[in-house]
This record gives sequence, structure tokens and C-alpha cells, in this order.
Amino acid sequence: MSSDTSLTSAGGQLAAQIEAIAAGAVTASGDADVWVAADRLPAVMTGLRDSGFEMLIGVTGVDYIGYFEVVYHLLSLSQNRRAVVKVRCGEGRVDPVVPTVMKVWRGAELQEREVYDLMGIRFEGREEMKRIFLWEGFEGHPHRKDFL
Repeated sequence: MSSDTSLTSAGGQLAAQIEAIAAGAVTASGDADVWVAADRLPAVMTGLRDSGFEMLIGVTGVDYIGYFEVVYHLLSLSQNRRAVVKVRCGEGRVDPVVPTVMKVWRGAELQEREVYDLMGIRFEGREEMKRIFLWEGFEGHPHRKDFL
């Protein structure tokens, strides 16, 4: 057993909570995570923040060869819970994009820029989407499986 005493929200429990926030937003759920429709992401994240998930602790991009996914890790200090919310970035590999959550959590700013810089996933609704690690003009996104 892990020394971490916080509880990861079970996928079914989290899915029910998300459905109460934004009906029809859940596209699938697993044992410990929930996938939501990209167009419903801002409403879902606002609702989760307002229901006690005070912190966005991680934003990650994943390359599954056929498509991209963005994974959000949330933490509720008051409820001693964690949540994992995933969003598929459209169909295929051309121009992956999801809505920004920066208006919900200001801390998403650097994390979204990192995902953009290294994976090429754009966050719609941001005024400025520029590289954070690599220089402007760098060709490609080095964490993609098709890089090089």
C-alpha cells in the first residue's frame, strides 16, 4: 500500500459527479479516470473546481499514434481526493486542439504551454500560445512519436 493517504476518485463516482455538472459530457470512464468531450471541458472543469477540486496539479499530453489526448490531474485538499480527467484531441493527428482551462485555473498557463511546445497540442481560447522550452522557429514537437 502506498504512503499516499489521498484517495483517487473512482471512475464511476467521478463520472456521476461530472454528469451532474454537465449532462452528456462523459464519453467513457475507467477504474480511476474519466474521459470528457472536448467541447464540454471548460464547464466540467469549472464545476469540478467549484465542487472542491481546488488545485490543478498536472496537465499532460499523450501521443497514441492515431490520436492525441490531454490528461488533467486535479486535487481536492478539503476532501482528500484526486481526479483524473482525460480529453481526446479530435480525430487523427492533424491540428490537435482542446479548449484552455486557464480561465478556471491560472496555473494551467505554463503547463499548457509545455504541452504545446513538446507535443503540438493547441489550447483554444488562449491569447498567446508560444513555446516555453524551445526557440521560436524550432521545427516540430520532440515528444511526438513521429518526431524525426
